[in-house]
Amino acid sequence: MSVSPEINQEELALFRDMVLRALEQEVAPHYEEWEQAGIVPRQLWNTLGEAGMLCVDLPEEYGAAGTSYHVVQMIIEELSRLGYGGLASGYNIHANIVAPYIYHIGNDEQKQRWLPSLIKGDDITCFGVTEPNAGLDTTSIETRAVRQPDGNYVIDGRKIWTTTAQEATKFMILARTTPKDQCKKSTDGISLFYTDFDRSKIEATVIPKMGRKAVESNAVFIDGLHVPKEDLIGEEGKGFYYILHSLNPERILIASEAIGIGQSALRRAVQYAKDREVFGRPIGMNQSIQHPLAKNWAELEAAWMIAMKAADLYDRGEPCGAEANAAKYLGAEAGFEACTQAVLTHGGMGYAKEYTVERLMREVMIPRIAPVSMQMILSHIAEKKLGLPKSY
Repeated sequence: MSVSPEINQEELALFRDMVLRALEQEVAPHYEEWEQAGIVPRQLWNTLGEAGMLCVDLPEEYGAAGTSYHVVQMIIEELSRLGYGGLASGYNIHANIVAPYIYHIGNDEQKQRWLPSLIKGDDITCFGVTEPNAGLDTTSIETRAVRQPDGNYVIDGRKIWTTTAQEATKFMILARTTPKDQCKKSTDGISLFYTDFDRSKIEATVIPKMGRKAVESNAVFIDGLHVPKEDLIGEEGKGFYYILHSLNPERILIASEAIGIGQSALRRAVQYAKDREVFGRPIGMNQSIQHPLAKNWAELEAAWMIAMKAADLYDRGEPCGAEANAAKYLGAEAGFEACTQAVLTHGGMGYAKEYTVERLMREVMIPRIAPVSMQMILSHIAEKKLGLPKSY
């Protein structure tokens, strides 16, 4: 992929080489086994931490690399491009969502207490936001955090689609501290916590799912979880506004993930088109095979460039909502089209696990669904960039 000349090319190349070496040594020999087992080994997070691959854009004072967001984007793309979409999901939660919340919103004591162990991989974290009865309407979450006379909290509730909860030692939780009907605005009264994953009070049940089995998703039940007041991040009642901080970078990384999966599928389809002979000639000589694959390449490149633009704006601290949403939309569509075409290029063998493209097609569905629907993205762009009336 080509990149903007404003990006530090030397830094990006250095990190890319480091990432590729680590993935070749530590992930490539085992990933299909992890997919079958349904879990990534606990030790991998320490290995990634030792390799300097976790939370790379956080400051060096906490043990991170202090690099740009483009490096984060590159790591996600490479994980996905090499066919490790499930691992990319877990990496995103750990390194690119939870840790930045702590850095941007937490106080100095919390940063010193929590960030080094995340960066080293000593702690594995998960994030409880989505709930069965709330979906995309985060203001309607029902999980409650009740403040006790001593200032500490007790949390009860349910979360769903919580990634890496089977191995987690830490839990970031979004919970209501004030009932919705007692708030002036529905977005008020929600708070953010980061605390120990106490398995005597938390039950995590794996959700059987279509793809990305290596990194599990869970239904989580919280019953009487005691949370010290020191584990509240930011101000009580401001949690909804805090999570808005992550929306744009999350969309950029989901876009990079979808594009990477699409690149993986395209690479495999091109190789198959070169190798597979029918009627005495490789099928890649046929324009009916060439043209769709060439179109996939063009669409993936275009999506990557808008993702790079969004990442550049985010790095500069400039508004990037429309660009991040456009990157997520275009990346998900381009990745999906590339995976679909890869299966079709393989013909009947595209349905066989041997050639991997069927797994990629299942994995690329997530960027189309999460963390926000394609229709919501189009509504956002229509309102913010085209000046059309809000539709929801």
